[in-house]
Amino acid sequence: MLCLVCKEKRALVKIPSTLQPTCKECFYALTEETVHKTITENGLFKAGDRVAIAASGGKDSTVLAYIMCLLNERHNYGLDLCLLSIDEGITGYRDDSLETVKRNEQQYGIPLKILSYKDLYGWTMDEIVQQIGLKSNCTFCGVFRRQALDRGASLLKVDHIVTGHNADDIAETVLMNLMRGDFSRLQRCTAIKTGGSGTIPRSKPFKYTYEKEIVMYAYFKKLDYFSTECIYSPNAYRGYARTYLKDLEAIRPSCILDIIKSGEHYQSPVTAKLNEEIDGKVALGQCERCGYMSSQKLCQACVLLEGLNKGKAK
Repeated sequence: MLCLVCKEKRALVKIPSTLQPTCKECFYALTEETVHKTITENGLFKAGDRVAIAASGGKDSTVLAYIMCLLNERHNYGLDLCLLSIDEGITGYRDDSLETVKRNEQQYGIPLKILSYKDLYGWTMDEIVQQIGLKSNCTFCGVFRRQALDRGASLLKVDHIVTGHNADDIAETVLMNLMRGDFSRLQRCTAIKTGGSGTIPRSKPFKYTYEKEIVMYAYFKKLDYFSTECIYSPNAYRGYARTYLKDLEAIRPSCILDIIKSGEHYQSPVTAKLNEEIDGKVALGQCERCGYMSSQKLCQACVLLEGLNKGKAK
């Protein structure tokens, strides 16, 4: 079968969202153009911005680093790129993946900064799991990681952070918030760009790029990435949303983008104001202890740390 784009070369790939057969070269071009269009249509950056790429060594962040470097040169974005990695302290997982990031630093010629939970919080994830078990470890890690990225970005004096969250990730988040009945998160979870007003903006250039596209792109380009899943995540709530989404995708390939569009068009009848309580929720202010953004007097990271340090974390 011939590629339906160029109509010249043999088709080797099916575009996940449409099942359109394409050759490798057209697949590369379509993937890169999707990311470029996402960046430009949403005005994610401006020339001269220093941009930190959140790098874990996995397929998403590795492909993101590769494509960001490629597009920055091809389209003359004028960005100053760097890699920012967080070492959660997970033996046999993060220590190995960080070796991949260090190789990416050399391969792509952009500087790398690594920050650890141990240095920032005085705990590694191995130590946290040893104390609390596997029941809520992903909550601790997610909260600490988000804040660690912001702290690292501040140290690097960057203007913007980009993460490798793809279309599947965002669709899963929409489903999770629907199942939780969390209207406030549902209202903002599809935003391509977050932050600002005192915090470093963060965006998702892969918002409309399927996970399968990223996997195939990394495979055909022979990119160097780490593919092992976190040893502490098998029972994470997100995993159940992911399984459900994959079942839907098998029936209707466009469902991932359809769910994202549904999330984008969701509008809550209530608009929260800063420090004003609405239905038991408070809009973002600042943590009294560390100064990080928070809807309460103490941010979630400080609350979790307080519990750990007192030996009362649940």
